[in-house]
Amino acid sequence: MRIIKAEYLKGAVDNKSWPEEGFPEVVFCGRSNVGKSSLINMLCNKKNLARTSQVPGKTQLLNFFNINDMMYFVDFPGYGYAKVSKDTRKTFGKMMEEYLTKRESFKLAFLLVDMRHKPTEDDVLMHNYLLYHDAPVKVIATKCDKIKNSERKECINNILETLNISEGDLIITSSEKRIGFDKILAELDKVIEEE
Repeated sequence: MRIIKAEYLKGAVDNKSWPEEGFPEVVFCGRSNVGKSSLINMLCNKKNLARTSQVPGKTQLLNFFNINDMMYFVDFPGYGYAKVSKDTRKTFGKMMEEYLTKRESFKLAFLLVDMRHKPTEDDVLMHNYLLYHDAPVKVIATKCDKIKNSERKECINNILETLNISEGDLIITSSEKRIGFDKILAELDKVIEEE
């Protein structure tokens, strides 16, 4: 897939404000500041399509993006940020659960983890949560450019073991260096082909 059109469609809090179904949808989820917005921007070759921030917890809606008039990207709110109130966390959880259980257009989830760190308890919970809802999941390890080559194997093994996944379910990326770009686009191609 070559992304030639990418535009922000809308932010939604519940199913009443979701866009009409019709295109397959791919979800991007992960901890706050893991690099979801940067990855979406890299894939779409647009600097500010998805708003990036140094402040964790900035995304507070399900943000929908129209890709090539044939697919939607859905940016989930980040989880695991301590300064987000319990009520807000509950709201995020409800939003995500409603989407995962009711949205027929949902076809694939990309779960982003920071390659520099062992996946957190929240990452494991999110991964299990997606699997519980029978969601097809690919794990994306971000920020690989921040790791020395000598440490890479250990970091990869940490992710594989902690999330109990095979290497085929892991994509290593760097938004800054555009690493892993083709592998993600290949996964998007599969979603389109299946439709």
